[in-house]
Amino acid sequence: MQYKLSICIPARNEKWLNRTIEDILKNSEAETEIIVGLDGVWGTEAIPQHPKVTVIYFPQSIGQRSITNRCVSLSKSKYVMKVDAHCSFDKGFDRKLIEDMDDNWTVVPAMKNLHVFDWVCECGHRRYQGPTKPCEKCGKDMTMDIKWFPKPSPFSTSYRFNDQLEFKYWGEYKNKQKGDIVDTLSLQGSCFMCTREKYLELNLCDESWGSWGGQGAEISLKTWLSGGEVKVNKNTWYAHLFRTQGGDFGFPYSNPGNEQKKAKNTLRDTFLNDKWPLAKHKLQWLLDKFAPVPDWETKEKGIVYYTDNNLKWSIAKACRKRIKASGLPIVSVSRKKTNLGTNIVLEGECGTLKMYKQILTGLKALNTKYAFLTEHDVLYHPSHFNFTPLTEDKFYFNENVWHLNYETGKAVHYDCKQTSGLCANRELLIKWAEEKVKQCEENKFDRHYEPQKNREGWKSEVSNIDIRHKSNLTKSKWSLEDFRNKPNFFEEAQEIPDWGTTDIILKSL
Repeated sequence: MQYKLSICIPARNEKWLNRTIEDILKNSEAETEIIVGLDGVWGTEAIPQHPKVTVIYFPQSIGQRSITNRCVSLSKSKYVMKVDAHCSFDKGFDRKLIEDMDDNWTVVPAMKNLHVFDWVCECGHRRYQGPTKPCEKCGKDMTMDIKWFPKPSPFSTSYRFNDQLEFKYWGEYKNKQKGDIVDTLSLQGSCFMCTREKYLELNLCDESWGSWGGQGAEISLKTWLSGGEVKVNKNTWYAHLFRTQGGDFGFPYSNPGNEQKKAKNTLRDTFLNDKWPLAKHKLQWLLDKFAPVPDWETKEKGIVYYTDNNLKWSIAKACRKRIKASGLPIVSVSRKKTNLGTNIVLEGECGTLKMYKQILTGLKALNTKYAFLTEHDVLYHPSHFNFTPLTEDKFYFNENVWHLNYETGKAVHYDCKQTSGLCANRELLIKWAEEKVKQCEENKFDRHYEPQKNREGWKSEVSNIDIRHKSNLTKSKWSLEDFRNKPNFFEEAQEIPDWGTTDIILKSL
């Protein structure tokens, strides 16, 4: 029989293994097999004999990651699911997961807590599952009354990790999870499903990291950063018994502390330093996607970069290089894929509405207190990004900017407040951008590209250079006659202070 799903159960001295297998057989509705890996110890009870159950045994323990991989190596199914040996499942859980599965996802059902047993005494006293000990009321030995059912709550669908990549529940994020299949930053690790091909390609259980530890973060980070997605399917559930509730069956490996330390240190070194070779994204991209993430320090300043992708590449490249050199978090919003910071693509016709939509999208994706708005045709000096807004309720414009004609080499300098020089509290900028989008959508654009109230000017130590070319959205001004309201001063030159002559600047573009 060709199975669609192989459920792989790594097990070492697991008390509830047989019941877990029976539960899967009872509730499975798809073409699903079970592959059990006994890692150095036979189970305490007989494993159910069934044509859908395969058991492999290693007389010497090889570790949880390794035994899981051995189980997967025996599978010929399209999908594989790793499951702890103390779980129960919803009726038809496998069918429901397969029906709503994407090959680029790692998926887990919603998680409940498993009520396995109570302790009962002949005196009538009953105690919830826990360690073996005498009755608190009469002192007699208690017997185990098997329950094996999921508790109605919690119904966990959202998980994260802290800045040390340690697992955390994330109940607050549940309010953002809309629909039946939802994103989650991380996983708990006791159950996950993906294609066998993706499992092997991403090496989801890297044996070199150690026996076990940090597996939820490893799986989720490898999935997200490789371009996949991690999902919780709320249409079905599994229930997990936590070892802390089980009493007499603890962690089954001899040196869990050492094993966890090795795995978690490798996990941190790999992902906190962006060393994973298969990554298409950096860790900051993922944090920005789920921002704000508790326990991760929110940086004070960040950059929103927006472009219509119609600029000459040599100019765009030089401008991006300077923005990237700022060292600040960057969200770039473009009409085509752009390799700058965390990139978001918004396709569509160029114009004022598109520009404000790009700005708004970038601001909402950025996870900083303050934001610089940057454009694709401005050479920003490092001193520009040294500025920090003085108050939370004002828009601040860097007025130290030269305008350079790309065709003629002419350069002019005058005080001006441009969107490309704007920095302010991010939430304040979001409100302004939302209003500009609304104006444009209702054909009520007031012709003012920048905020007109609560604004102040400042000047960086060295100027920025605004490259003027044929594709600028706004009209260039090259003489005093071009101004409706005359500036306080107007200067024309062939050399820009601290930058050099205009011909040298243009040759660098």
